Amino acid sequence: MTIAQTSVPDGAPIANGLTALDRFGRLNRPDLRYTPEVAEATAPIYEKVKHIIPAIEWPALAPTIHAINTLKKERNAVILAHNYMTPDIYHGVADIVGDSLQLAIEATRTDADVIVQCGVHFMAETSKILSPEKTVLIPDMRAGCSLAESITGADVRALRERNPGVPIITYVNTSAEVKAECDICCTSSNALQVVESFGVDRVFLVPDKYLAANVGNKTDVEVLVWDGACEVHERFTAQELRDYRKIEPDVKIIAHPECPPEVVAEADFAGSTAHMIDWVKTRRPEKVMMVTECSMADNVASETPGVDYIRPCNLCPHMKRITLDKILDALVEMKEEVFVDPAIAVRARTAVERMINLKI
Repeated sequence: MTIAQTSVPDGAPIANGLTALDRFGRLNRPDLRYTPEVAEATAPIYEKVKHIIPAIEWPALAPTIHAINTLKKERNAVILAHNYMTPDIYHGVADIVGDSLQLAIEATRTDADVIVQCGVHFMAETSKILSPEKTVLIPDMRAGCSLAESITGADVRALRERNPGVPIITYVNTSAEVKAECDICCTSSNALQVVESFGVDRVFLVPDKYLAANVGNKTDVEVLVWDGACEVHERFTAQELRDYRKIEPDVKIIAHPECPPEVVAEADFAGSTAHMIDWVKTRRPEKVMMVTECSMADNVASETPGVDYIRPCNLCPHMKRITLDKILDALVEMKEEVFVDPAIAVRARTAVERMINLKI
């Protein structure tokens, strides 16, 4: 597949005077027929997902998966896939999988020129913050996040004015602008340690009110909250979990701390996406229910044969904007490029690095 030079579209975003398309050029669109060669090349991938994707559907997916895996080599691109991506993306084309911060950190360790972020916009921003020299693409610029959109940099500045001296911690699920205004970042797995690291009586943990409440239940530090929430996790209820236990008394329930505290209280274990995955792989329960975005259970199931998954299916509509076809378009046409104002990026990077360097 050869690169054909093209003109810059009117109004396209630019870096150093050039768009990503102008810098890299457009690739020829690949043949997407299901040939014997494609079937052979993608057979190992289908082995991973055959329990999730019916055989009758594979010929429609395999050519695009094969094309993406070919094009990313030509682009010297690395594909980052969040745990909530669908199995065709997660197992089919991803080079690095994990939670949002883990993806961004791992991307800094590659020699790739291009990062294709299969997740939501704040994740692509975080990748750009930590790898400013790389070109970062997101297959659909509309892939937002209800939690990240619940707070702005101006909101954080107002909190500081009203609460002088109170540290402000931001969950990584926020925009670069918000990270830049906060003292330090945290993840769902280290939030408690970050809260207690300041050695003070009160802190803000923004923007997820449920994560803040769940952390507050584990510490003597007063954790002040912001009224933000993930639209996927806040829909789960404690009664829903109790009803599942009546139907499946032996099920082990594990929940994400973005869920309401009463849901977390009903679970056998609560932790970040990485901790949930590790828990299942280590404990190997006969039956498990993962109280989080339901694609994650599909992805983990292929790595834990013998575990029966009960799937309470709450889908993230923003994550599901990312599709194989859009990933292919991103690699062919070098779109959509993600930019972060350098002045904001420097301050946001400081907040992230403070967390990474914190001895916890």
